[in-house]
Amino acid sequence: MTPTPGKLLLLDTPSLYFRAFFGVPDTMTAPDGSPINAVRGLLDFIARLVGDRKPCRLVAAMDADWRPAFRVDAIPSYKAHRVATGHEEEVPDALSPQVAIIEDVLDALGVACFGVDGYEADDVIGTLAIHDPGPVDIVTGDRDLFQLVDDSRAVRVLYTARGVGRADVVDEAWVAAKYGIPGRCYADFATLRGDPSDGLPGVAGVGDKTAAALITKYGSLAALLEALDAGDTAMPAGARSKLAASRDYLAVAPKVVAVAADVPMPAYDDAIPATPSQPDRLVELSQRWGLDSPLNRVLSAFTDVQSPD
Repeated sequence: MTPTPGKLLLLDTPSLYFRAFFGVPDTMTAPDGSPINAVRGLLDFIARLVGDRKPCRLVAAMDADWRPAFRVDAIPSYKAHRVATGHEEEVPDALSPQVAIIEDVLDALGVACFGVDGYEADDVIGTLAIHDPGPVDIVTGDRDLFQLVDDSRAVRVLYTARGVGRADVVDEAWVAAKYGIPGRCYADFATLRGDPSDGLPGVAGVGDKTAAALITKYGSLAALLEALDAGDTAMPAGARSKLAASRDYLAVAPKVVAVAADVPMPAYDDAIPATPSQPDRLVELSQRWGLDSPLNRVLSAFTDVQSPD
C-alpha cells in the first residue's frame, strides 16, 4: 500500500514482548491465574512509545519464520543454538500462550500487526523502513537493525538495551561514534566481525577494531572484497590472509546479515486507530485477561495523537 503521511513507528514485536516477559514480574496474572506479564508489558511499552514519539502510523512486525530457510541454507549455524526441537524456537513455556493474546489484542485495537511467511520481523521492518519516505522510528533490542539508519529520511532506531524508557536514539552519527565506521555500514561491519547471538561466525581473527578499520578504509564490504581479489598490496597482510581464508563465508554472509528489502506485504492500514476496530472484542479480551489499565493507557495515547497541536 502507499504510505500515508506522518511519522511511522515500527515495532520489533518479538524483541519487545521478550523484554516485557523478563522485565515485568510473573506475578502479573489474568483473573484465571494465567501469566499475562508479557501482554501487559508490551501494551505499556506501546502506550509510552506512542506518547513519547507521537507517530501518525504504527506497525507491529511479527516473526512468521524466526529462522528463514534462505538464511539457514546459506549459513547452517544461523540461530542453531536457539532451536528447541525441529524448527521451533526455544521460548519459555509461560510466554508462548501470551503471543497469541498479544496478536488478538492488537487486532481488536486496530493496530497493523503481521508477519510474512518465510521472513523474520526484521525483514518486515526492513522492507517498510527502506521504502517509506520517513520519518521512521524503529523500536528494537536487536543491533542488526542499525543497518537501516538513514539520516536523509530520518530513519532512526530506538535501541532498547537499557529499557524502553531509556532507549538510545540511533542515527548515523551514533553508529559512527559507537563503532568507528560510516553510519550506513553496520551490516558490512557485522558481517566481518560476526555475531555469536545469531550463530554468525564472522571472519576468524577479525574483531571490532579490525572490521571497523577495513570497512572505513574501503568504504564497503563489496569494495573490500574487490580489493582482496585484485591483490591490493596496500591491504595489511594479516587481514588479507584472514579474509582469503573466509572467502566462502563472505560469499554468502551478506544475504544472511542484510534485512530483506522486498518482502511481499499483505494489505494493511498503518494509521493510528482513532477508535478500536473491534470494540466488543476488545472489551471481551480486556475482561478475560484483566487488561483494563494497560489498554486504557494505550487508548489514551492513541487519542492524544489524534488531537491537533
